[in-house]
Amino acid sequence: MAVISVRVPDELKEKMKKYNINWSEEIRRFIELRVMEIEREKLLDEIDSFLENVPELPKGKATKLVRGDRDSN
Repeated sequence: MAVISVRVPDELKEKMKKYNINWSEEIRRFIELRVMEIEREKLLDEIDSFLENVPELPKGKATKLVRGDRDSN
């Protein structure tokens, strides 16, 4: 496991000491959630780029295809 150091003002450190919180775990959880959020945003951007290159079907084409498929059964 890698180690990351974070510097905080002395005043903030004193305030942190008042609470029985595992700050390492809190920061680790925040970083994990933030990375997941960034990865989700990147994936959505990739999906948007892909969809921009997909040709559009004429209006009503999807409905006709679905109905045609249903009728063939």
